[in-house]
Amino acid sequence: MINNLLSDIGYLSINHDKEELCGDHVEISEFDGNNSIVVLADGLGSGVKANILSTLTSKMLSTMIGGNIPIEDCVREVAQTLPTCKERGIAYSTFTIAKIKNNKYLEIYNFDNPPCFMLRDGKLYPLPYNEEIIEDKKIIHSKVNLKEGDAIFLISDGVIHAGIGQSLNFGWSIDDVVEFVEGLYSDYLSSKSLATILISHVNGLYAKHPGDDATCAVIKIKRRKQVNLIIGPASIKEDDERMMSLFFAKDGKHIVCGGTTSHLAANYLKEDLEFPLDYLDKEIPPTARIEGVDLVTEGVITLNRVYEYSLDVLSSNDKYFDWSYKMDGASQIARALFEDATDINFFVGCAINPAHQKEGLPIRFATKLQLIEALSENLKKMNKKIKVSYF
Repeated sequence: MINNLLSDIGYLSINHDKEELCGDHVEISEFDGNNSIVVLADGLGSGVKANILSTLTSKMLSTMIGGNIPIEDCVREVAQTLPTCKERGIAYSTFTIAKIKNNKYLEIYNFDNPPCFMLRDGKLYPLPYNEEIIEDKKIIHSKVNLKEGDAIFLISDGVIHAGIGQSLNFGWSIDDVVEFVEGLYSDYLSSKSLATILISHVNGLYAKHPGDDATCAVIKIKRRKQVNLIIGPASIKEDDERMMSLFFAKDGKHIVCGGTTSHLAANYLKEDLEFPLDYLDKEIPPTARIEGVDLVTEGVITLNRVYEYSLDVLSSNDKYFDWSYKMDGASQIARALFEDATDINFFVGCAINPAHQKEGLPIRFATKLQLIEALSENLKKMNKKIKVSYF
């Protein structure tokens, strides 16, 4: 198994009340293997205009910095493209740039967004910074060496404006935001989950009617972790043993999906297959137990729910507060794939299940393969490294 660090990057935004488009935009790009750039831009105002301005700003900066153009030239180009608003005397778009090199070194440039902050061992780690004037704009510049477990937070001003005149008199200070994040932080939580919990709280402070677009992007330095999932017997019965051998030879967590697959796994390990009868979710079949296997679940119905959760993770992540704590099979798989795993190996048996071929049943042989392919694509969009092996 690959045993090195990576940058787990996730973000979430909420739109200004009654606006369909977000005035904030996060652009993430990877280059030269282990190097990443995250740009959070906040367009002036809200709605379509702000969305265009923030998208243009973040894409320009991301492309230029990825091309190793000096930051001074990047800011100068953006300043010329997006001049200061003459009426208000403020920039059309503010921005924060985070550049991660080899997952061990961080450089931040911040123009008029709230300060970035970093947690180390779950507590605030003060970032050293200096000020630079580029094109009459004050840029806050910071450099720091990174280590495993560090988490860097980039936020737009809609976060610290939350609650003004509603649940709070004057909104949050950056110190309040840091204190909240320190309280929720866990090594277990992914960057997307940390951003989701913070933005959900911000939405609550706005009484779910945000007075501004609000965004949080999180960069978390973590070690690669492998999860292996097997579903279905092999198309040729003689290959079942080989499939199980390859599956259990892999490092990391092992998840077995499907009734027939569970029996094959139990026989291979020479262990009993136990069937608890507690239905924790009336729509999801209960899990089973095999000594030596981390999780044993039903097959297609359970994975279909995981796929539905993956679609939500890639959008609003509203269902996070369902799967993040429940103990049904789909929720446990979701946590393993979305939170734990950086590298995922799918072992897919291509045998046709006669029980799925009865007239009127929605499950077909193709459905299983299509489901794995669709789930794999969504996991790739979450920056997971995916390998699918068919038997």
